[in-house]
Amino acid sequence: MSDAAQLHQQSIIIDGLIIARWDRALFEDMAKGGLTTANCTVSVWEGFQATMNNIVEFNGLFHEHHDLIRPVRCTEDIYRAKEEGKTGIILGFQNVHAFEDQIGYVEIFKKLGVGIAQMAYNTQNLVGTGCYERDGGLSGFGHEVVAEMNRVGMMCDLSHVGATTSQEVILASKKPVCYSHCLPLGLKEHPRNKSDDELRFIADHGGFIGVTMFAPFLKNGINSTIEDYVEAIDYIVNIVGEDCVGIGTDFTQGHDQAFFEWLTHDKGYARRLTRFGEIINPKGIRTVGEFPNLTEALLDHGWPESRVKKIMGDNWVRVLKEVWDE
Repeated sequence: MSDAAQLHQQSIIIDGLIIARWDRALFEDMAKGGLTTANCTVSVWEGFQATMNNIVEFNGLFHEHHDLIRPVRCTEDIYRAKEEGKTGIILGFQNVHAFEDQIGYVEIFKKLGVGIAQMAYNTQNLVGTGCYERDGGLSGFGHEVVAEMNRVGMMCDLSHVGATTSQEVILASKKPVCYSHCLPLGLKEHPRNKSDDELRFIADHGGFIGVTMFAPFLKNGINSTIEDYVEAIDYIVNIVGEDCVGIGTDFTQGHDQAFFEWLTHDKGYARRLTRFGEIINPKGIRTVGEFPNLTEALLDHGWPESRVKKIMGDNWVRVLKEVWDE
């Protein structure tokens, strides 16, 4: 076994955002990739009832595929997943639309296993504004939602959120918040990418940055390779340091064109917000099963093993421990 393979096998490997098609083939690929834990999206445009249905469905997957996956409610569950050779699943939202106008729903979803929730997905909701609209900032209700998420131990995610709303969430939150899956604007101009100042601001306030490899946001688009992804990770580490950066791939494995049509229209059906075009993950990490290639690529980039372990998972564990009151 190579040094890279051995390090990958020994390390906690965490993916801060996956929005794939949930089935046994994917969970088997997670096992192949040595994935310890992933933040798995169960709500984007759905309201309360539809999101509850998605969680019911995921509970069924936990039972049906218990040999491959297990729920994660606390960081101890991440270590248990590692010991058991399974992939731990954190249920996550990419929009707080499911909270509707009910503060009490935040705690309900936390009790059901939702550990991370994004404040808005591309457009405005009752809490704040997404990155594809004029940014009105965090609403009064939004301040209440942030306070409640802090209280129950649910992480505020700002990946698709507008700059003003993001800044106001960062200042309002008494716990670390994150960009679970983002890329630097310094390498590619795109509304979803974050400026150097935005990256510094979240880090300076104790926040966390998960780096995505979603090809449309990478410098070379669909021609990107794993080296381009490593370049983006390195770029962010050079700005904010190695202690508040991790992985958040945004794997969409197994989804068809209809899914992307739903994602890229406001509320899932209204005006078109963006066109991704062809979606091909970077060469070298096309699938979740190729995760070990990333550990190898980071080592090949000249990083010490200690830094690689932090980026591949240890940093996520530390920040989740703080947010989840452990």
